[in-house]
Amino acid sequence: MTPLGLYEPGGSVLHRAPAGPKLLTVVALAAAVVLLDSPWWLGGALAAVLAGYVVARVPRRRWWPLVRTLVIVSVVVFAVQWWLLGATTAAVVCLRLVTALAAASLFTLTTRVDDVVSTVERVVRPLQRFGVRPEMVGLLVGLTVQAIATLSGIAGEVRAAAKARGADRSPTAFVVPFLVRTLRHADQLGEALAARGTGDR
Repeated sequence: MTPLGLYEPGGSVLHRAPAGPKLLTVVALAAAVVLLDSPWWLGGALAAVLAGYVVARVPRRRWWPLVRTLVIVSVVVFAVQWWLLGATTAAVVCLRLVTALAAASLFTLTTRVDDVVSTVERVVRPLQRFGVRPEMVGLLVGLTVQAIATLSGIAGEVRAAAKARGADRSPTAFVVPFLVRTLRHADQLGEALAARGTGDR
């Protein structure tokens, strides 16, 4: 299984676009979907993101796992939000979540992590005089981008294990192992960074 969020080589317009403008676009889109509260406008934003997948010619083997993951998450979130706040609010929350995650995944699929880290370090370098360390900011961004792939891979493995046990329709069989493995990965990552002396200064 190929995890989501890892770079997919290609020659599309999105692949050739500089990492900086693409990153700013994703950040602006994420801010916009938080501010928008109309299902119609959010649906339009989601349609624009989906069009980006067509332009980038992302193969099915890469976007289909994303669809399955988002469907599961959306069903759970929609059910809870509908119960608490109503159908319209539930639709808005789900559209915000799906649009933001789909856009972030499209960004990582069409952008090398090294390009992202280099761009961020270059942007924040003038802030060194204020004590900001560009290499640390770049590391943070790189780890964030990689987290998309890691969490997607964990989700796929947990889903496959649940299906093998015949419990693929049980939300608990997915959510509990997913949270446990995610927290375990976070602990291992923290230990690895500490072993390298990251953050000592």
